[in-house]
Amino acid sequence: MERIFLVGIGGAIGSILRYWVSGWVQAASGSASFPFGTLAVNVIGCFIIGVLSWLAEARGLLTPELRVLFVVGVLGGFTTFSSFGNETMALARDGEMWYAIANIAASLLFGLGAVWLGRNAVALIWR
Repeated sequence: MERIFLVGIGGAIGSILRYWVSGWVQAASGSASFPFGTLAVNVIGCFIIGVLSWLAEARGLLTPELRVLFVVGVLGGFTTFSSFGNETMALARDGEMWYAIANIAASLLFGLGAVWLGRNAVALIWR
């Protein structure tokens, strides 16, 4: 139960941070067409998960509870793209290059396909 609470608290913090950071970056970019805010959040999240995963794995500096709070909770609320990046890099690091490539391809194709399918499904329902 404690881990669920940590994920929930971390997720709330991460979601608020995502809202603030992406909004600030988007406004600072002055662009109305390119999603610089989302790009920034994804890149920042990937950098932070890289730092935290190395500290946890190589130095043992994060307890399991802190990993749940920060990696699953805060970064999960901030961006799940960081998890995708970390898991893909772990596959590549472990010599599973084909799995890493398949994860990239499947995530892009199925993710974009699911967005397309969802948009079209709801458009058919609410015609």
